[in-house]
Amino acid sequence: MPAPDSYDAVIVGGGHNGLVAAAYLARAGRSVLVLERLATTGGAAVSTRPFDGVDARLSRYSYLVSLLPPKIVRDLGLDFAVRKRTVSSYTPTVRGGRATGLLVGGKGTRDSFAALTGSDREYRAWERFYGMTRHVAERVFPTLTEPLPGRDALRGRIDDPQAWRMLFEEPIGVAVEQNFADDLVRGVVLTDALIGTFADAHDPTLLQNRCFLYHVIGGATGDWDVPVGGMGALTDALARAAREAGAEIRVRHEATRIETDGTRAEITVRSPDSEHVVAARKVLVNASPQALAALLGDEPPAPAEGAQLKVNMLLERLPRLRDRSVDPREAFAGTFHIAEGYGQLADAYRDAAAGRLPAAPPSEIYCHSLTDPSILGPDLAARGCQTLTLFGLHAPARLFAADNAATRAELLAATLAELDAHLEEPVTDCLARDGNGEPCIEAKTPLDLERDLRLPGGHIFHRDLAFPYATESTGRWGVETAHANVLLCGAGAVRGGGVSGVPGHNAAMAALGR
Repeated sequence: MPAPDSYDAVIVGGGHNGLVAAAYLARAGRSVLVLERLATTGGAAVSTRPFDGVDARLSRYSYLVSLLPPKIVRDLGLDFAVRKRTVSSYTPTVRGGRATGLLVGGKGTRDSFAALTGSDREYRAWERFYGMTRHVAERVFPTLTEPLPGRDALRGRIDDPQAWRMLFEEPIGVAVEQNFADDLVRGVVLTDALIGTFADAHDPTLLQNRCFLYHVIGGATGDWDVPVGGMGALTDALARAAREAGAEIRVRHEATRIETDGTRAEITVRSPDSEHVVAARKVLVNASPQALAALLGDEPPAPAEGAQLKVNMLLERLPRLRDRSVDPREAFAGTFHIAEGYGQLADAYRDAAAGRLPAAPPSEIYCHSLTDPSILGPDLAARGCQTLTLFGLHAPARLFAADNAATRAELLAATLAELDAHLEEPVTDCLARDGNGEPCIEAKTPLDLERDLRLPGGHIFHRDLAFPYATESTGRWGVETAHANVLLCGAGAVRGGGVSGVPGHNAAMAALGR
């Protein structure tokens, strides 16, 4: 039998982190093979046309960019850009029987706080609180592409004992309640601690704090930007960069087993027409920790569980709002919060933790096409069509286990009803139709994401996030495994989660011995 093809590095999984690693290693002169089981690279960071006969290229799964370091874009020479959103967020509510809301972003922010709360107190508290998170972001974000700092080193780098206590030592609910009085304002702040995470504001494990931290440190500013051309523009640019540097990318090639002695590994690969083995000095796995354990035959980690509903829509027009003081184009330009008052979020968590769908499902919506109309075909743009992306919170996978399809439909209807409560017309009346005359809307539960993308339990971060500092088990870069020549370069690495490329960069640095 001939010897298997041999590479300096084999990367299992062609998602964005795997492509980052491939590009760095190939640029360093290493021979690199990327194995991707699907027909295209990109993983969850892709742009697709989900509606038959409709020329709208949506970021189907992941959809905004915050944690991607400009360093990676520069190092790899990526042809990729983002745009700032004109509005950070809009949160509708009813006060005194009148439709109103909180608009954050731009010159009207202070006036919006005053109109909602009747004073300047909450606005001043907001400025102080996010001044604190900006200080933390400026000090923590640059460390993401460095070897992991120790806990004490990171605390010293932040150099703000109060901020450290609020974010790293006590539940974020304490800080929210101490700094803000208005229930709606509290809810807007808390949402960053819950997106992609199933937790209460006062969870003693601080899972919500870890989620909050990653949502406010991106780019050293906490800004969430729109990828021009959709998320697929990033992964297409990464695939080009990897190939141009000399990496070989094979789609429809699935790694099914890794055997290693710590210095050399053999990877069994299944393709449409064969099964064969390739060899490598290093293996970088851009998959979940559960998938890594299965490939190696190791003991699997604790099960993960996602907790979100993802909905994509194409509209003929944006719906009119009951709050006439805000233009829909302004309200939907940022994150449009639904049923996300502080009390509502707590109620929804209690419902879901008790095994039932939330009575008032919380969600967040944004319109990519307002900031970046390039994702729409010329005809759609001329008609004034717009995309909406909805991300529902507190929808753990366990709720869908008995009947995924029926529960998905029930939760989608309840979620849209919460949105409709703030609209002058049902959002379904605004939906465009596909080539078959069907409404342009699709919903994905955690079980759907597990099926489509092999996200364990539908968990968008692969597992619970970790604080970005070293512990006894993390290794130098947070990508190391029990096998010396096998590295984890997916979202389940320390400092993983989100579209960042950070685990890919860090695994490449570890493989290069830097």
